[in-house]
Amino acid sequence: MFPTIMGTVVIAGIVGYAAEKSRFTSNGYLQSIIICVGGAFLFYFVRLMFGIGFGSAGLNAIVSSVGALVIVPFHWRKK
Repeated sequence: MFPTIMGTVVIAGIVGYAAEKSRFTSNGYLQSIIICVGGAFLFYFVRLMFGIGFGSAGLNAIVSSVGALVIVPFHWRKK
């Protein structure tokens, strides 16, 4: 369990950094990494509690990180 959660954090951090580097988002490096790690933690615990997932832990981390990057900034953006 511990190696899985550490791998999830590392993958989420890489996705957050890559999203900023490729200009997919414009939140800032630290903010994007925090958003990705938060989304990955949330999805990790949902997978543990309910068994909902996409198969491998790495794919779950990537999908949840990208999903969090799409949802969170748009939710807090002013209209």
